[in-house]
Amino acid sequence: MALSNVLKSLSGVNVFSSHTRLCVCSVVNSYVQTRGYAKKAAAKGKGKGMVKDVQKGPEVCKDPVKLTSHAVGVNIYKQGEDPPLKPREEYPAWLFELDLGPPKKLHELDPESYEYWKRLRKEHIWRFNKLHKGKKI
Repeated sequence: MALSNVLKSLSGVNVFSSHTRLCVCSVVNSYVQTRGYAKKAAAKGKGKGMVKDVQKGPEVCKDPVKLTSHAVGVNIYKQGEDPPLKPREEYPAWLFELDLGPPKKLHELDPESYEYWKRLRKEHIWRFNKLHKGKKI
């Protein structure tokens, strides 16, 4: 309503003068509300001048006596100690027969075994992922 009154009062004025157009635009813009986006919440540890929190890892045991007599890192509780190692005879035989080396290559495996086909499938998946890296499917 106020905008129509302003425009009626300016009807006799030369509308093409630049000063009048600026006045009309400022009057029009003052009554028009514009919507803005909300400000982003400030995140901790990010941005300029913020100190990043550095996480500390677990302490590494370097005591050779404890490393040879206890299972270091097995205790998952906050309290208590690592369990001591038992004599070799108290552990099952299959524990010492485990292959802890690097995985065997495809040509080293028998084509009739389950491990061969499992490894073949893995290598095909790796090849597919490498070929389609960065492409949209």
